[in-house]
Amino acid sequence: MSAGVGGLILAGGAGRRFRATPKQLAELNGQPLLVHAIEAQWAVPALERIVVVLGARAEEIQARIDFSGVEVVVASDWEEGAAASLRAGVAALADCRAVIVTLGDQPLITPQVIARFLDERGPARASYDGVPGHPVKLTPALMRRVAGLHGDVGGRELLRGARLVECGHLCLPDDVDTAEDLARVAAGPRVPATPLPIWMREGVTP
Repeated sequence: MSAGVGGLILAGGAGRRFRATPKQLAELNGQPLLVHAIEAQWAVPALERIVVVLGARAEEIQARIDFSGVEVVVASDWEEGAAASLRAGVAALADCRAVIVTLGDQPLITPQVIARFLDERGPARASYDGVPGHPVKLTPALMRRVAGLHGDVGGRELLRGARLVECGHLCLPDDVDTAEDLARVAAGPRVPATPLPIWMREGVTP
């Protein structure tokens, strides 16, 4: 098993409520939603590897986005639901000692929030004013159980006992499911970014 922590971005869904273009390609501030999620993880050097899981319209998305520096995994069974994407991503990162999971349709999740989970020793997930969300940190015991997940449950059942880490002061957890959501996120407020501590920028454990 690797000594490193892996980053996982789930972007395999069809985004049917978005209707027109693949949701992952919808632009926010001049770049696709999925690129925002990738850049947030890429800005945390302590993540040893970053895997992006695609599913619906994967070829179209791959043709439009530069995935340099990250690994792309296509979940062929994406129609099964969220569990399929999670299984594919965790399997690709099986050599990591932990995995931090974010979503491809949450463009306001910041590197600061992702880096906050590097030091969590056990399973943990972000909380926003008490409401569980992402990022989520999976430890080896939970990673092994992901293979048994099916349908659209994702990791909810696995994370029942996970520590909740309040992150509402660091970013907004808004997700984009519809064109109206995208417009709201584009027009909405931003939480000021807190600079990464030096050790997080350098990818060194204190």
